[in-house]
Amino acid sequence: MSYPSNLEIKPEVTPFFDSETNTITYVVKDPGSDACAVVDSVMDIDYFAGRITYDNADKVIEYIRENGLQLEWLIETHVHADHLSAAPYIQQELGGRIGIGAQITVVQETFGKVFNEGTEFQRDGSQFDALFTDGDTYQVGTMTCVAMHTPGHTPACMVHVMGDAAFVGDTLFMPDSGSARADFPGGDAGQLYDSIQRVLTLPDATRLFMCHDYGGQNGQRDFAWETTVGEEREGNIHVGGGKSREEFVRFRTERDATLAVPRLIIPSLQVNMRAGDVPEDPDGNPMLKVPVNKL
Repeated sequence: MSYPSNLEIKPEVTPFFDSETNTITYVVKDPGSDACAVVDSVMDIDYFAGRITYDNADKVIEYIRENGLQLEWLIETHVHADHLSAAPYIQQELGGRIGIGAQITVVQETFGKVFNEGTEFQRDGSQFDALFTDGDTYQVGTMTCVAMHTPGHTPACMVHVMGDAAFVGDTLFMPDSGSARADFPGGDAGQLYDSIQRVLTLPDATRLFMCHDYGGQNGQRDFAWETTVGEEREGNIHVGGGKSREEFVRFRTERDATLAVPRLIIPSLQVNMRAGDVPEDPDGNPMLKVPVNKL
């Protein structure tokens, strides 16, 4: 299946960078209307104090309201392990539908066991308004968007193509940063390589927007989050310049074995597999679990 970006349709993309998690949230405006989508929103958490706030989400909401935009979609590129989604909070304020890849059910099944969620936790993706499969399309105003299944980092990863722009989640990083890890449960380095190659079949001029940036390999540059397919194909340090699948799998496997667990993985997974809702204890109080030696 092909996933042609439409280089003639150029959505207006406004980034919101969260320095605590190095996450970039995007407001994507349809050039033909006032409709927009939000991609990968961030909810703030002081994990050690047990406090959740919404400063990042409020900035997004304010921007949408001040510009008279109509929010139609809240897109999650995958179940993030490094930040919490603010999608339900933004939806409550502005409306819109929350969408994620259909393989969220695999993630829910895996981590439902890790967090001992019991039978009351639904593992069918019903917490989300829409589950995308490979090649599904949806509308943001007049703009037809395409969901591309790109497993490898997680089973539910999707790249969302909106006109000449594609939002890659953790499938790719900036060219000088390479690619994301593939050692989470359900991850696979070979699948990640294949997924990246599919993304790189988009036209060279397609704009690519990252979910995270860390200032390069050693923090030696300013934060950046926009590149192109052509730049990635030519210069990505992990997959560019014709690097083979075998080379990538060997490198990715060896590197992942040295990486620490993400700082916010425990709260992030519990919240994000619920579409951004915080789990509750039997009395209805927001409550997070801390499994020991399971991650």
